[in-house]
Amino acid sequence: MLDPPDAGGDGGCGSGGDGGDDCAAEDDTDVAVAPDFGGPIPAAEVCTGQCVPKEPLGWSEPALLWIGSPDGVPSCPAIAPIVGYEGYADFAAPAPHQCPACACDPPEATCEVPTEWRAYASFPCGGPDAPATSFAAPAGWDGTCTSANAVETGRTCDGAPCVQSLAIQAPRVVSMGCAPRVADAPEDPDEPATAETFAIVARACTGNASPPCADPGMTCTPAPPIGDAAPPEGFLTCIHHEGEQECPTTYPDRHVFYAGVEDSRGCAPCGCTEPTGATCSVLASAFSDGGCSQLVAGQLITSDASSCGTVASGTALGSKSVSVVSLDPGQCEAFGGEPVGSIAPTAAATFCCQRTSSVPA
Repeated sequence: MLDPPDAGGDGGCGSGGDGGDDCAAEDDTDVAVAPDFGGPIPAAEVCTGQCVPKEPLGWSEPALLWIGSPDGVPSCPAIAPIVGYEGYADFAAPAPHQCPACACDPPEATCEVPTEWRAYASFPCGGPDAPATSFAAPAGWDGTCTSANAVETGRTCDGAPCVQSLAIQAPRVVSMGCAPRVADAPEDPDEPATAETFAIVARACTGNASPPCADPGMTCTPAPPIGDAAPPEGFLTCIHHEGEQECPTTYPDRHVFYAGVEDSRGCAPCGCTEPTGATCSVLASAFSDGGCSQLVAGQLITSDASSCGTVASGTALGSKSVSVVSLDPGQCEAFGGEPVGSIAPTAAATFCCQRTSSVPA
């Protein structure tokens, strides 16, 4: 009967005997344990970039952020070649908006001649209980000779001569208003504001998904390039959220950028008030015959007030005429031309960045 082999003899693996050459070498490969993945992760699959704290809910995954002058915007590095965001900061408000001065052309106006003429059986015109007799002109009358509503010689009203005084309404200035115009335009009109009105540019770069980190509370992102591969300003590791937000403690450095500017600046349109100070005057003449040749009364009437004049008692009023003596169309006051609207950055975005260097994987 053969004795069983000695477990501690020369033939066992690791015993130091000659049989050790026939045993497989022990595998001493390092492994990383990630409890949230349910087991060990081979070293070849562990993050080769940097492990940083995971982003809070609602924030973007960490990215590499460059901040600097518009003249030196770098390309995204090879480890994070995708431009995920571009924005701007330090808005330089332009000079106050320049607007033209407004003025008004003289108003277009006419002098409307009076059509209401009345003879009264008294003096002055319209005395108590004094009968009135119409000597009106046709509607739309232009002032040329007319015999409309003539009053014959000797007509009586309540036993008294109907014609003892003559009242004529005041002429009226009819204005078509003033036309506004630009009196003095700026020599250098303002250009619309663009991204060039910002002093700072921000560019965020992202890369493809990376293997997980050993710590389940960390996430793997590309590491900022160093040395000659990095721009002078370097890259920061940051998370991003639309709007103006407060930063979490894991990414405490706050930067706010904007997508551009909204420029609603302009100038109020020029306009003109209604004319003021307009006046006109007419010479109104009454005749005893029907052809405006035998003058009975003549009155210079202004647009300020109606007129009343005496007429020989019982005289015939056979015709009348009116001619315009003067017309002052008045003037309008200009308004408008003042700056309106505003200019401001739009579409804010908050980047929160780490203060320390990357965490080793």
